[in-house]
Amino acid sequence: MSVGTMLLQLGKGMISTTEIFFLTLLFSLPLGLFISFGRMSKNGLLRGISKFYISIMRGTPLMLQLLVVYFAPYYLFGLNLRGYRFPAIILAFSINYAAYFAEIYRGGIESMPIGQYEAARVLGYSKTQTFMKIILPQVIKRIMPSVTNETITLVKDTSLAFVLAHAEMFTLAKQIAAKETSMMPLMAAGIFYYIFNFAVAFSMERIEKALNYYR
Repeated sequence: MSVGTMLLQLGKGMISTTEIFFLTLLFSLPLGLFISFGRMSKNGLLRGISKFYISIMRGTPLMLQLLVVYFAPYYLFGLNLRGYRFPAIILAFSINYAAYFAEIYRGGIESMPIGQYEAARVLGYSKTQTFMKIILPQVIKRIMPSVTNETITLVKDTSLAFVLAHAEMFTLAKQIAAKETSMMPLMAAGIFYYIFNFAVAFSMERIEKALNYYR
């Protein structure tokens, strides 16, 4: 197989890996925020459910969660869903990363001085206005380093989609490497992951600098 043909095949995997990455962030970031609200809720039941959910998601392997999400409809309800493989991957990744982002959000929100809430109340802000206009912008700035670390981890974790035989970058690289008995496809995949991570880290660093209003 020529280098051009190999890169063309790996390119299809790159597209799939990129889709998993961006769709996971699209769903897990807002979901994590809602879960963090439940984790901090004054309602004991809601707080307990959120805490248990986070514990399960962080305490079990993502690989296992992928298998459970994909096979659960069949084993629990006898449903044989066509075209469910990719949605199952996105669902599993999203609920897993939402748990991690929820704890990051919670740490950022709880680190805010109580005086800011009191000052906002004196100024006539509602709870929603206080959170959206005063607290959340500062929380985003504080949690950016932690979000960056999780985002970089996500780039590498996309390779776990091979568990469901989805043709992302790592899966295709392994198949080509086995067929051609060559390490070149795996090396090419490694370079792609590195460049992808470098681009993510660079972008997140730019965002951090843009939010650095103390400079």
